[in-house]
Amino acid sequence: MRLSPLSRWLRWLLPLLVFVALPVAAQAPGGLVPFRLNLGVEAAQQPQDVDVAIKILFTITLLSLAPSIVLLMTSFTRIVIVLSFVRSALSLQGTPANQILVGLSLFLTYFIMQPVWAKIDRDALQPYAAKQITSTEALEAASAPIRTFMLKQTRPRDVELFVELSGSGPADPATLPLRVVIPAFIISELRTAFQMGFLIFVPLVLIDLVVATVLMSMGMMMMPPATVALPLKILLFVLVDGWDLVIRSLIQSFGG
Repeated sequence: MRLSPLSRWLRWLLPLLVFVALPVAAQAPGGLVPFRLNLGVEAAQQPQDVDVAIKILFTITLLSLAPSIVLLMTSFTRIVIVLSFVRSALSLQGTPANQILVGLSLFLTYFIMQPVWAKIDRDALQPYAAKQITSTEALEAASAPIRTFMLKQTRPRDVELFVELSGSGPADPATLPLRVVIPAFIISELRTAFQMGFLIFVPLVLIDLVVATVLMSMGMMMMPPATVALPLKILLFVLVDGWDLVIRSLIQSFGG
């Protein structure tokens, strides 16, 4: 009789479990295996069980919000937009691939934000793990470095806009709530990224204009200008070490 895949899997798994469990059972008092398999749901019997459940729930919630935190509260937005502008200015449709641009943006974000993460770990995570501060104090201590970073990159005009829209009066920037700082930071990042993208586009668009003018003067109107301009733009970008200039400008734009 031919066994099903599940039966064959159990046939190999059960002897392995017995082989692992027998030595443990021999060392346990009374020859019983010191663990229990529970496939049901039972109520927490001790206060620490409730505490662990709350921590797990908080961790899952934090992981679900992690992409938004990385995208909107760090240097990632500016970096990925500028790198996308570089690819568009070179008239390259899929090179470098999106995965490469996003991966490079993530590593540059880690490089730029590392001092901020170090402050959060020193002032919030380590004291909270040592039970020196409460969770509320840890959250406040963790938000201070990220708030400082965002305010440093945000235009005062954008901060004033959201302070006015929120209906709150004049306040010290260090005490502004994150609901005001975060949207102001995002607007400023978009503006800065588009400014840098414009500066990248200008010399490369000039190459397109020069190539189109030369082809028309030679009577080669049927020749697509992009066919000739593309290798020239790539050659210019390589000769001036364009990636080094772009990455250097991005890092220095954050005060690094």
